[in-house]
Amino acid sequence: MLSAVVGQDPERANAHGHLVLPRPRSLVRHAVPNLIEGKLIPVLLFVGFLELAGTTGALLTALAWSLACIGYRTATKRKIPGLVVISALGLVARTVVAMASGSLVVYFLQPTITTALVGIAFAVSVPLGRPLAERLAHDFCPLDPDSASHPALRRFFLQFSLVWAAVSLVNAAVTLWILLTQSPTTFVVVKSFMGPTFTGALLLGAVPWFRRSMRSAGVAVRFAEIPARVR
Repeated sequence: MLSAVVGQDPERANAHGHLVLPRPRSLVRHAVPNLIEGKLIPVLLFVGFLELAGTTGALLTALAWSLACIGYRTATKRKIPGLVVISALGLVARTVVAMASGSLVVYFLQPTITTALVGIAFAVSVPLGRPLAERLAHDFCPLDPDSASHPALRRFFLQFSLVWAAVSLVNAAVTLWILLTQSPTTFVVVKSFMGPTFTGALLLGAVPWFRRSMRSAGVAVRFAEIPARVR
């Protein structure tokens, strides 16, 4: 998704402008803190509190971290990483399941609930004008303000968020159908392949889609070091 015209001088970009994408080193420096905040710390909190507080207590602790991150960033008017949002949604689903009955169906509903919540979040983010796909991209790919606000890129993120929402909801619906009609063994086997397949196909399809969108909009893409202030 980050490949297009490499090394093109901005002076030679056409009238529709250009996008400046970060080099790999900038990506790593930007992504690592977001991965730690959105994924690593919740996992460590869950593992650390599992023996002390049980499954529900550990989940609530990890969820409290994610909600605290969202609350702090909202209060300080900072961007909320998409990873934190998705992590919070997943923890909500897991906590609901943990507090429900010991039914096998209820237990296996957890990934389905998470997938559906993620799909709904992507869908709702579009009319709000804050596409979740854009937030996720910013978690890993810092952009300068001009590139981040480019109409062609904004349009791509809005469209991609809608597609991600549709794929997630279809995934959840198919998963639910398999859960209710097939044996637990069949469900586990099929689900283990279906989730990565849906996500992988979506992300692989995003690469040519991004290139075609930028090319049709007459937008040149080049790579450069991104100043620390936009990270």
